[in-house]
Amino acid sequence: MLDNVPYFSYIISAFIGIGLAAATGFRVFLPMFVVSLASYFDWIPMNEHFDWLAGLPTLITTGIATIIEILAYYIPFVDHLLDTVSIPMATVAGSILFASQFAELGTFPQWALALIAGGGTAATISSGFAGIRAASTATTGGLGNSIVGTTETAGAGMMSILAMAAPVMAAIFAIITLIVVIIFGRKAWKKLRSSKDTSQRL
Repeated sequence: MLDNVPYFSYIISAFIGIGLAAATGFRVFLPMFVVSLASYFDWIPMNEHFDWLAGLPTLITTGIATIIEILAYYIPFVDHLLDTVSIPMATVAGSILFASQFAELGTFPQWALALIAGGGTAATISSGFAGIRAASTATTGGLGNSIVGTTETAGAGMMSILAMAAPVMAAIFAIITLIVVIIFGRKAWKKLRSSKDTSQRL
């Protein structure tokens, strides 16, 4: 019945894309690994233009990168180093995963939509958590960073699975996550800036 709704397939694709893009904002490689794994075993269909995501080389590469990325965020200083590159990487990954859901569109609208919706969502969440981690380091001496890292990993995994299993719920959670991250991320950056200004005055 819902198939008769105009542009229903595009709406569902948008929900899936937003969910996957939000997942890359938590962790760059974990969502790509989940999508690669699911498409490799034919659990989800993959458009011919993105067949490389379902290939064994991509599955192995993203699997190794996922393990390294997760472990690296538990290493002091390295986690902050990763934050400097995670935002642009998340933007690219979010755009790719979003675009993979709209391969039937023309090239320009496909990637324009992917960069705005997919890349924008991923970049916002990634930058928000970078601010939260920086504030955690400043206020807890880095002791709270492992909690932030675990939250990110769990969020990436759950959002990736939810995007493929329940796209509507994934989109709703993605929007809620964006709002929460923007609010707390801004507060974290403000605290960090105020603490830096205080230390400079002293």
